[in-house]
Amino acid sequence: MSEPLDAVGARILDLIQHDAALSVAEIAEQVGLSSSPCWRRIKKLEDDGVIQRRVTILDREKLGLTFEVYCTVKLSLPTKQNLETFEQAVLRWSEVVQCATVTGAADYELRIVTRDMHAFDDFLRDRILSLGLVSNIESRIVVRSVKNSTAVPLALVSPYLAGRG
Repeated sequence: MSEPLDAVGARILDLIQHDAALSVAEIAEQVGLSSSPCWRRIKKLEDDGVIQRRVTILDREKLGLTFEVYCTVKLSLPTKQNLETFEQAVLRWSEVVQCATVTGAADYELRIVTRDMHAFDDFLRDRILSLGLVSNIESRIVVRSVKNSTAVPLALVSPYLAGRG
C-alpha cells in the first residue's frame, strides 16, 4: 500500500470485509463521504491490491459439505520440484480450501472440506496419495467449528479501529 491507512480507509475496509454486498452509497453514508469520493477510495484500495476480490460465503452444511478435516502432510522427498508438483496439484483440488507450507516435522497443513468420511477417503487415495510424493499424512476431523472468519484483524494496522476486534 502506497500510503498509510487513514480512518476512512480503515472503516471502508472494515465494512467491506464484513459485507461485500454493501453498495457504494451505503458505505459512503456510514463513513461520512459522498458516493463519488467513496467509490474512488474503494477503487484505489483495489488498484493497490489491498482489496484482492469480493466473494460470497456459502453455508457449506446446507450444501451437504459437512465433513471438514485438517491434514498435516509430509512429502517423502521435499525437493523443489516435488514441492512445486504438490502445490500445483493442491491448486486444482477444490476440496482443499486452505493450504499452507509449515515449519516442523511436516511440509504442509491442509484444510479439506467434503461430503463425508467416504468422500474424504476417496480424496486421500485418488488425489493426495496417487501423486506418489507423500510419506505421511495425519488427519484431524473437525467435530465443531468454534470460529471461522475471513476478516483480517484491521485493528492491528489501524489505530482508528482499535478496540473494535
